[in-house]
Amino acid sequence: MLMWEIIKVALSALLANKGRAVLTMLGIVIGVGAVITMMAVGEGASKAVQDRITALGVNLLFVHPERHSSQGVRVDASPLTPDDAEALRERLSHASAIVPELRRSYQVKYRNQNDNTNIVGTTPEYFRVRQFALVSGRPFNDAEVEGRRRVAVVGAEVAKNLGGGPAMIGEDIRIGGSTFEVMGVLAAKGSQGWMNPDDQVFIPVTAAEYRLMGTDRLNSITVEVTSPNLMNATAEEIERILRRQHELRLDQENDFAIRNQLDIAATFEETSRTFSLLLTSIAAVSLLVGGIGIMNIMLVSVTERTREIGVRKAIGARRSSVLFQFLLEAIALCVLGGFAGIALGWWAARIMANTGGWSVIITPSSIMLAVGFSVGVGLFFGIYPASRAAKLDPIEALRYE
Repeated sequence: MLMWEIIKVALSALLANKGRAVLTMLGIVIGVGAVITMMAVGEGASKAVQDRITALGVNLLFVHPERHSSQGVRVDASPLTPDDAEALRERLSHASAIVPELRRSYQVKYRNQNDNTNIVGTTPEYFRVRQFALVSGRPFNDAEVEGRRRVAVVGAEVAKNLGGGPAMIGEDIRIGGSTFEVMGVLAAKGSQGWMNPDDQVFIPVTAAEYRLMGTDRLNSITVEVTSPNLMNATAEEIERILRRQHELRLDQENDFAIRNQLDIAATFEETSRTFSLLLTSIAAVSLLVGGIGIMNIMLVSVTERTREIGVRKAIGARRSSVLFQFLLEAIALCVLGGFAGIALGWWAARIMANTGGWSVIITPSSIMLAVGFSVGVGLFFGIYPASRAAKLDPIEALRYE
């Protein structure tokens, strides 16, 4: 039998039982749609994590005081101080910025509005290193840091909560018991899961130390490295400098911790990949169920068409022709179901993005994978019914009632 005739016979067999064919494809449609949707969610989550890590700044090392438990309370083993930051600034070989951070939570008052937020004492380099942009005004400068000036730069969320916005420039806000002049309002960056960078007010680190918080214990020191290739070498250099600063003996452990921005990004990306793989694996189970349904229907079809197979073999149809016909029917069901599933998955992903605010990305690779998987399911679950049809003895098949 010619190839085109085999294809026509296979398609006509499917069209003769449209209802059964549609119901059979339903499992594949749902399976492929679920895989496309879950892969889109996973890709979107991975992209969102990468964007948030990038928003924190690149090529960064974070130095924190090491903590230990004392009578059930977590306390700093040895505080970081402005002297530590100065030592790093003077001695590090490959650092383009050293940014100290002194952080506390305070009530901020503007006119008749109040807001509880984080106050960050830092230096002007913070805004460049952490990639903050201003919508109005300017950041405080080095002279204002040296002069311990009571000036502030307000985050977007704080400005919104206080009802001020860009109009706050030049106005006074009250932080704790001190008055600060607003010099700038930052553009929104968006929540980053464990923190909201927009819900902060920034003041000179010296003003925080001497005029507001009354302490020089830094919460962290951020080091911007000149090149990603020098991250590990710079971390080792930081360790040597701070151990010397803190006069630690060789047998003593570090009383500080160094976190690598690249390691943080890699951890989050690995988590996102695992999450995506888990979701896709769960969705793929429905494809397996759909494949079993196709094998079941194809076996029923072989039984129903036993006499037809016998007639075709009696007039000269080869075993390979019968095998290919039934295999083609199974693959056709899966491919048609696969394309319908792609449309369903795309629609579901768009609904999730528009109504739930999910970050979803449908990639060409996910579509190709879904189509390839559909063809694979058709082949895998169609081989047994097709081989069973091909092996039927024509004499016995003609006797079948």
